[in-house]
Amino acid sequence: METITGTAAGVPYTALPPDGKVDAPAPLIVTWHMLDAPRTDAAFAAALPMAGVPAWRVHLGMPMCGARMVDGRLDAVLELARQDPLLSYLAPFAQQAADEFPAALAALRDQLPIDEEPVGILGASLGGIVALQVLCTESIPVRHIALVNPAVRIRSVVPLTEGITGHPYEWTAEAERVADRLDFVARAAELTVAPPLLVVSGEEDHPDLRADAAALVDTLRHRSAQPDNAELVSVPNLAHPLADEPGLEPAPQSSEAKTVDDILTQWFRRQLSS
Repeated sequence: METITGTAAGVPYTALPPDGKVDAPAPLIVTWHMLDAPRTDAAFAAALPMAGVPAWRVHLGMPMCGARMVDGRLDAVLELARQDPLLSYLAPFAQQAADEFPAALAALRDQLPIDEEPVGILGASLGGIVALQVLCTESIPVRHIALVNPAVRIRSVVPLTEGITGHPYEWTAEAERVADRLDFVARAAELTVAPPLLVVSGEEDHPDLRADAAALVDTLRHRSAQPDNAELVSVPNLAHPLADEPGLEPAPQSSEAKTVDDILTQWFRRQLSS
């Protein structure tokens, strides 16, 4: 499979073109990877290539990951997490990735034969928060959105950092405000028109993340005139990561990632044909 690497408005990416000869600009699906493995755009592209989707799949690099790691090491990222897991690490990473997307999208359309139609977006783990921010700002038209083992409430992610900090998080008024802003179950009411949504949730994922994912789908179903537009698929034996550690370089696709890849491929193909 041909792989194209580049930088769009300062954001590194790994792009996979549609299979076969493409005579005209093709649709675009943009992804944001996990901070767990696979934790770079190249590794994420290998884990979820979605080769059968007739669209460009452009995997964007998250801040301070992959090509943007300081000295090619995770040390700087871990230090931010130790300072303040929410205010120095999780929230700024997700916010920067969402803020830099419009310029990156414009650059991608200059560099690749991509059409001008609304885009598909996909976020995994913290990348789910990024995708949901892009959706809720409504500054970029979104045709469909998929989430894999997503964070949809940042408040549920913070306790997962205790292994880095060695102690429970000390919540402040500012942290509570940020957590409220990054609660996309509560913010689902902001979506005037919700595009089709697929949530893929591993049955071995963190229980709070699974509960939040189900709550998001349930909320959208109850407030939508088309409740079937929001879909939740559980994957047996799938834990939170989609690849083995360290998750920095492309690696052979695991059987669980292959299952997720097949689910995403079928769903995106269906959406693109409708």
